[in-house]
Amino acid sequence: MTMTQDRITSSVVPEELRMNVLPRYLGRHYLTGESYVYDWAARLDRSYQGGLWLFFTLSNGGFYMAPAEASRVHVHWHMNGYSDMMGSDAFGITVTLFALCHLAEKTLDDAIIERYHQLRQFAAQHVEAANILRAID
Repeated sequence: MTMTQDRITSSVVPEELRMNVLPRYLGRHYLTGESYVYDWAARLDRSYQGGLWLFFTLSNGGFYMAPAEASRVHVHWHMNGYSDMMGSDAFGITVTLFALCHLAEKTLDDAIIERYHQLRQFAAQHVEAANILRAID
């Protein structure tokens, strides 16, 4: 395989298909998973006050959510000392990873654990991979 074939790609989910995304990827845990995403956003960005989120599917079978507003976000996580700026897409990936980890811990659901690993593979290829990986470390 060439480098391009190994590359995981993301696609934004059109508005009319959004309602199916979380049930598809999180199963019966979709409401809890969504609330965890917003909760983690508030934990990691003290200035977070809600807003529209976009849903993305990944070519490896994963997904993530990210704020629709394209801006830089100051992310701070006291448990590992991380404090830095990242773009809204990287912030969304980071928040979704934290939420999936939290959900996997609570549910012990193998499908949720798989979603975490699929997103983590994508995160490692992201333009802001270093920031994302430091934030979740």
